[in-house]
Amino acid sequence: MILKDSININARPEAIFQFFEEMESNYLQWHPDHVLYRWISGRGVKEGHVFYFEEYIAGKLLKKRVVFTRVIPNQHIEFAPTFWLMRLFLPRLLFHIEPEADGCRFTAEIHLRMGPLAQRAQRKELEAVREHMRIEGVNLKRIVEQQAQQAQSSAVEA
Repeated sequence: MILKDSININARPEAIFQFFEEMESNYLQWHPDHVLYRWISGRGVKEGHVFYFEEYIAGKLLKKRVVFTRVIPNQHIEFAPTFWLMRLFLPRLLFHIEPEADGCRFTAEIHLRMGPLAQRAQRKELEAVREHMRIEGVNLKRIVEQQAQQAQSSAVEA
């Protein structure tokens, strides 16, 4: 099962990638249910770097420690839980950035392993995750487009 959300963002792929590079300072403004983000080993979006985050989903505080497993700068960011047992159910999460004529298309995916009974039992939680992803997409668009506009204004003034 894949939970997926996509949005068009009027900015260059580099601007979106930079948002994730600076996640420690962007995390709390990205979604109102975000609580904490910190680098564990390494800093920045690079394969092998580990980070920890906390967020509320469906009223429950989730705490995750994840590692970047595949990174193509300005195009693709993939990560997975560091705990092997969690990876059985949540093998990967990813962000994909695809250039388009007026900016780019940002796609977030959460890959889950669960059968139909588990999906049915977890229906409300899965809907909460989908809504959380949607809000993250809308807020990412707003933040990155604002930053791009500010950078453009500064360049014109200089």
